[in-house]
Amino acid sequence: MGMSQTATDWTAAMVRDLPDDGRRYEVVDGELLVTPAPAYRHQRAVGELYVVLHTYLSAHRVGSVLVAPADVVLDLRTLVQPDLFVVPLVGGRPPENWDEAGAMLLAVEVLSPSSARADRQIKRRRYQRAGVPEYWIVDLDARLIERWTGNDPRPDMISERLVWQPDPARGGLEIDVVALFGVVIGCAAPPPVVIGG
Repeated sequence: MGMSQTATDWTAAMVRDLPDDGRRYEVVDGELLVTPAPAYRHQRAVGELYVVLHTYLSAHRVGSVLVAPADVVLDLRTLVQPDLFVVPLVGGRPPENWDEAGAMLLAVEVLSPSSARADRQIKRRRYQRAGVPEYWIVDLDARLIERWTGNDPRPDMISERLVWQPDPARGGLEIDVVALFGVVIGCAAPPPVVIGG
């Protein structure tokens, strides 16, 4: 089970010095968050969403999608590892290093029993404070995506169709959420992805 450690005021540098023991270590505003290695279904969801986002971003050249583990440092006391995240392009190309990556356009977390509290409360509030325009929490058990935008106090609960349009001048991405969960659970063909013109 995931746990938070609050006895010490942790920094990003301290987290980087922790052992590589298969667990995920993050720190948000000095609070250490520890979660075990993800389950198979979790990773399958991450993989399917990566393919969908990569396909869209390859066609629309808005950003670059990356997966954890990847240390995203928001400040000296905050280092997070979103399951998936999108950063903007730099001069029309993907960033070449973390310093170039800039602010996230999208952060995505796939819930697991050990990460629900951190993903829904601690990390969500921190992403909102950092100005991440959109944050998705993928709930495999409920088969829905909680979509947080800006500083909204409540998410949109999406169970059928998710539309993401990070650049209003370009076509949006439409995800068939029902089909996506069907693939992740293992009872359907790959989900159709509709990329707007």
